[in-house]
Amino acid sequence: MKIYVSADIEGVTGTTHWDEADSKKPDYAAAREQMTAEVAAACQGALTGGAKEIWIRDAHGGCRNLIASKLPQEAKLIRGWGGHPFGMVEFLDASFAAVLLVGYHSHAGSAANPLSHTLTGKPFRMTINGQLVSEFLISTFTAATVGVPVVFVSGDEGLCEDVERLNRDITTVGVKRGSGATTVNIHPKLATRLIEEGVAKAVAGDVSACLIDLPAHFSVEILYRKHEWAYAFSFYPGATLADPSTVRFEADDFYEVLRLLAFTV
Repeated sequence: MKIYVSADIEGVTGTTHWDEADSKKPDYAAAREQMTAEVAAACQGALTGGAKEIWIRDAHGGCRNLIASKLPQEAKLIRGWGGHPFGMVEFLDASFAAVLLVGYHSHAGSAANPLSHTLTGKPFRMTINGQLVSEFLISTFTAATVGVPVVFVSGDEGLCEDVERLNRDITTVGVKRGSGATTVNIHPKLATRLIEEGVAKAVAGDVSACLIDLPAHFSVEILYRKHEWAYAFSFYPGATLADPSTVRFEADDFYEVLRLLAFTV
């Protein structure tokens, strides 16, 4: 069994301030260690659940966060941005049995995590068919285009609630909750234990139940934090300016949505 892991940092236990997500800041070192520990725990759970091969996508910032020497030898580590529209799940294809999302966080505009955002942070809010868009939703829709289910998600409790609303068969582990600029976090070792146990159960279970049905059509709206961004990005082929700060885009193929995001977010 071949498993794909996509890892972010704003949804690991403890991360609360943007300095902890910035490799140039001293607070980043501890967050990087915990990100690595949670990913390593997910890998161990996958191996316990029957995985023979694991690919890990370092998907935060410059994609050079995970400490490779602390990951299992069965894992291949994807580092750096390649520019492919699949982004946070680059190199994912139908050869994988399942996807695990570790350290993910709530969508832009959410109060569930002080570090809530979607992709680069340019969008103040993004919707697809009226549904608020998180990086979880983008990765899950992307995985569905190649027929691979997301079976496990860890991150803040608000994100886990969104996951359960989409598909209750996806296993979730909430490691923290936000309140304003504050977070309440579980112990780092408890987080890794729960992630390992949750992944083992998810991978060994009926992964097909986690595969979502993609909509037949995608109506995308991106409200940008700066109106000049909306103006510039409205010239992307097929995009229109819905109002001074909002770009609208329609497509039947989610890959076209990913292509839009690659050039406008």
